[in-house]
Amino acid sequence: MAESDGIKRYPAEALRNQIAACLTAWGMPDDQVEITANVMVDADKCGIDTHGLSMLTTYDFRRREGILTMAPTITVVKETPVSALIDAGGGLGYVPSMMATKMCIEKAKKIGMAGIAVGNSNHFGATGYYTRLMAAEGLIGMAVTNGSGPRTAPTFGKEPKLSTNPIAFTAPAKRNANFNLDMATTTVAAGKIRNKANESQPLPIGWANDKDGNPLTDANLYFSRDGTQTPLGGTRELGSHKGYGLAAMVEILSAGLSGCSLVTHPQHGYRRPGTMDIGHFFLAIDPTAFRPAGEFEETVDQLIDDLHATKPVDPNQPVLVAGEPENMMRAEREKIGIPVPPGLRGKIRDIAKNSNAEFFLV
Repeated sequence: MAESDGIKRYPAEALRNQIAACLTAWGMPDDQVEITANVMVDADKCGIDTHGLSMLTTYDFRRREGILTMAPTITVVKETPVSALIDAGGGLGYVPSMMATKMCIEKAKKIGMAGIAVGNSNHFGATGYYTRLMAAEGLIGMAVTNGSGPRTAPTFGKEPKLSTNPIAFTAPAKRNANFNLDMATTTVAAGKIRNKANESQPLPIGWANDKDGNPLTDANLYFSRDGTQTPLGGTRELGSHKGYGLAAMVEILSAGLSGCSLVTHPQHGYRRPGTMDIGHFFLAIDPTAFRPAGEFEETVDQLIDDLHATKPVDPNQPVLVAGEPENMMRAEREKIGIPVPPGLRGKIRDIAKNSNAEFFLV
């Protein structure tokens, strides 16, 4: 987008400072601020603009609503050699999720695999951040989470019953960059609708439906609860039942193992003071529990090579694999900066002012 659109670009450090300033002003302890800001800005660095700086608008609303604890006490409720349950204390999910990731890595390296659930939590950012850390240690990483409330209508339905319920899967490679899949089980992440609303832009047909199940293009109507998101696929004819099924699977893992409320609960997100009661689940697998060291990575490399060798429809657009678009965006933004559109910049300016936090995005 051109500068004439009011978009300004900033180095990652400016966004990190802005995020940290707001979190600190809201009462988050310094050690938690550092971890949270680093994970959030990483999303912006690799082009996941729905999960970085823009999330401050959502977090500000939730803390003022009393459903987000800014200085939580995080505890390990139960632990075995291959598992653990962490209570996030009602705070943002970044710090307990980093704790869960590290525990997964340590346990999987000792035993071969490990699963950690986190309950009593809030939004934890881009799901793939945590699985990338596992793959960097030579492990297969998986992570899922349920959401803040019902946004998505099941196939054949017009009433919201599930959230965007993302899935991340990262597999280590050697010759290629690691395979890194990070996807919502809806047609698009909810943050993309929020970002459209921030800039007063229409929604593409297929992202959301109105209360009668017809295509919705007004993002503001979606946020006024007059619309629902579509499961991945959009319509039954295009496979929305598959996205619907995946979302239900994520809900079962996230709520069933953490003990948080199902998103279908009438008070989910508001059931308990100081928390949105969101659940996450993390899984790490050591390939050497199955095959000699290096052989799994060679299989991953061979698949990536074979996919890259696919004849493209457009010679100027080669076939990519999961994670490569984000890697390319990261390299580009390291050179030219991270774009922040005017609508979002204005909202962050207001939040900083109302929070007595310094505004860095001038």
